[in-house]
Amino acid sequence: MPFFDGLMSGEVDALVESFSGVPEVHHPLRGRIRGETAFRRFVTDTTSWLAERNVDVEDVNVLITHPRGVEEVVLHIDSDGGRIGLPLALAADHDEDERIIEVCLYFSTWPLTGRHVNRPPLLQPNPDLHGPDVVGEYQRALAIGDVAAVLATFEPDACMREPAGDPYVHRGTGELRALYERFFSNAGGIPLEHCTVTDDGRACALEYNVVAWGRTELPPEAGLAVYVRGDSGRLAAARVYDDSDPPLRALPAAGGR
Repeated sequence: MPFFDGLMSGEVDALVESFSGVPEVHHPLRGRIRGETAFRRFVTDTTSWLAERNVDVEDVNVLITHPRGVEEVVLHIDSDGGRIGLPLALAADHDEDERIIEVCLYFSTWPLTGRHVNRPPLLQPNPDLHGPDVVGEYQRALAIGDVAAVLATFEPDACMREPAGDPYVHRGTGELRALYERFFSNAGGIPLEHCTVTDDGRACALEYNVVAWGRTELPPEAGLAVYVRGDSGRLAAARVYDDSDPPLRALPAAGGR
């Protein structure tokens, strides 16, 4: 079953049985959860939290290949400041019987707490791994901080959503230009260590480590971004899931990969 359907329903046994072996989840705040006992406790605690916060799950996208799949959702949550949306992605490796080997969750803590939390790398970088077609073009432009080259990878009405959710959606060439000019204002681009690529032809998910932002080295941090191709072959949308705290004064909730 889809992972969040299982959490919302409280079907712990079904979730446990969806794993091929010992359940293993990598969580941004709780770290590595391994073993059936720890996993059952995690599901129980999470289900209670979802109920207490009156959480609704909005399905955004499912990207399935072999052996890795990526699921995107937005959690609509009651908070002290009102209703908020928390973008969340999970990546899961599957065995030949489509049972889960492990799950990695990605989201920013900014919508929940108003601050960033560094998340150490989950995956090893692969220097020989490169994004395909327009995704690779975007990554090369991002790494060197070339605004014009970045914009050339997007369709005119494309949008980019930062990890903090709907308040940080940038749409159209004008808004994207302003965004990336700010992103590259720290004397350089945003080079990423690429770890995995999951691509079904329509969308491409890249798991990565953020290690620098312009001239500033950062503590390595895990992240995931999904790039959706439009009919033109350019990018129609980009959605980012990490918790980087960029060295940019004017962009407190940023995350732009």
